[in-house]
Amino acid sequence: MKRNILSFAIIMLIMVSASAQKPNTLNDKEKKEGWTLLFNGKDFTGWRQCNGTAMPKNWVIEDNAMKVFTGEGKEPGQGANGDILYGTKKFKNFELTIDWKASKMANSGIFFNVREVPGKPIYYASPEIQVLDNADATDNKIASHLAGSLYDMIAADPKTVNPAGQWNTIVIKVKDGKVTHTQNGVKVLEYELWTPAWDALVQNSKFKTFPGFTEGISKEGFIGLQDHGYTVWFRNIKIREL
Repeated sequence: MKRNILSFAIIMLIMVSASAQKPNTLNDKEKKEGWTLLFNGKDFTGWRQCNGTAMPKNWVIEDNAMKVFTGEGKEPGQGANGDILYGTKKFKNFELTIDWKASKMANSGIFFNVREVPGKPIYYASPEIQVLDNADATDNKIASHLAGSLYDMIAADPKTVNPAGQWNTIVIKVKDGKVTHTQNGVKVLEYELWTPAWDALVQNSKFKTFPGFTEGISKEGFIGLQDHGYTVWFRNIKIREL
């Protein structure tokens, strides 16, 4: 009996391993649902510097992931003008999923509806989903600054976040201004853009003096990733339009 159980366990392990989806690929179900890869796992096709044309030097491909690290001559926490965006297309109604992994103390962000403003950083005119090592990052004292949060506006449940060195999956769904964040399978917050409630969130945040916010977030825009001067990895960047 023990031998049969062991054999069954081995067979199941082999089946699970064989069916595991490779990073940065689409399975048949995803293809039928209209998902598109924004990162092919091999190079930066489609990506460029925010307010630029080429990829910043402090981004590389490592282990099937896009990796950003502290730029040359910079200290941890000092970005090297390395914010990037997927510049091939702007999106309006969509569902976006991204895997991210933070190094110890790391801080970064994921952006949508990005509007490029010359001379301004990526966060100047677009909502940010926080990427953070919740345990050791210096910016972990405010609830709305923890991973998965709408940065400086609405806090996500920190219990849904895996620690530094482990992968997390965030799904952002935007439909007619209604937005949800789902972190590691748990919906952690929802809000609606271009409403009085949204305006109140802006007025109670650091963005209350940012013209990029007070003039109104764009109705559509690019998908972007932040260089905050720490090492962070991104992979399985997939989107489907709704």
